[in-house]
Amino acid sequence: MKSRDIVIAGYAETKIDFKTGRSAYDLAGEALSQLLASTRIDKREIDGLSVTVALSEAGNPFFAVYMTDALGLVPGWLNLGGMGGCSATGGVARAVAAIRQGQCKAALVMSADAPSSDWRASYGAYRAEFQDPVGLQGPPAMFGLLMSRYMHQHELKLEALGKIAVTQREHALLNDNAYAKFKKPLKLEDYLAARMIADPLRLLDSVMFCDGANAVLVTTAENAKRLGIRKTITPVAYAEVTNFNGDEACPDITRTGFSQIGPQIFKQWGRTPQDIRMFHPYDDFTIAVLMQMEDLGFCRRGEGSKFILETDLSYKGTLPLNTGGGQISAGQPGLASGGLNLVEAVRQMFGEAGARQVSDPRNALVTGIGVIPYGRNWSTSSAMILEA
Repeated sequence: MKSRDIVIAGYAETKIDFKTGRSAYDLAGEALSQLLASTRIDKREIDGLSVTVALSEAGNPFFAVYMTDALGLVPGWLNLGGMGGCSATGGVARAVAAIRQGQCKAALVMSADAPSSDWRASYGAYRAEFQDPVGLQGPPAMFGLLMSRYMHQHELKLEALGKIAVTQREHALLNDNAYAKFKKPLKLEDYLAARMIADPLRLLDSVMFCDGANAVLVTTAENAKRLGIRKTITPVAYAEVTNFNGDEACPDITRTGFSQIGPQIFKQWGRTPQDIRMFHPYDDFTIAVLMQMEDLGFCRRGEGSKFILETDLSYKGTLPLNTGGGQISAGQPGLASGGLNLVEAVRQMFGEAGARQVSDPRNALVTGIGVIPYGRNWSTSSAMILEA
């Protein structure tokens, strides 16, 4: 992404809610309407579409095609992102490539899901053979294993994880789109008193499935100017890895894909983690945030707790963290969650975050995580750096 001719020229996000009874198509339609209203462009200008696979539509091989019909789009380029939480940033990267190759001029990167209303996900033989027989029940149990192994290898201070939860809750209180029932102040004492759900992982270390949608518009700087769009930001570095450590029989499960792609994106960018102004990591669990900080180079491995406790992560601080509340405190809209923190980063860089606006939002690092296999770290990792 050395060339900076392609930009993100708009964003949209629905409110995040629980059991809305709505479909992914319906939520996507609301997000598109918002984007068209804010950018004031004609829908016919959109000739590319990237859609994230939805848990509420799992098993539907034509989901992206049906989404074009639901949204009334006629794209010359279509992409279905199946990398879970990496699909939004991955969709942006693929849209950049498609535009550069002349396959489209303006691409909508859409993420919409309603798993709390209609759960259809099936992991087939993968779960039946490797997970169910040993009683591993879902993501919390898997991240409980990761957290337990991390504690065996390194010092982990619960106060650090609690600080992540408390900081993001404070940000969610300032976010009108956050799930309403999460809009209650949270103290460290509340975090430490939360019930255990997958020892040593607590309730407030985790996300809750909700419904929602978000989207960004990707086009060239020249086309954005033609369309009358004044605010744009630029994706300047991107890297991803899938099936991390998949070629190792017994990998270190606390070593994430970010240890591989972190050096790649900072080399592309030509700067260091210390130059990052805002950090918007995929945060399905607090331990995942800490592990990303280490592997991306904000601190050394094993020093995540110390770094978190010594760093001001508030929107007023030196490294603002998930200023919209993240998934942990705004709610996780299923597999649309990969776009949640991406949209918040764009909003901040457009200077439209209201009461939680970061001063000098000159750049942001956004990450994604996807797929949680048994006996390994998460499978897919993505990272994107944005510049104003």
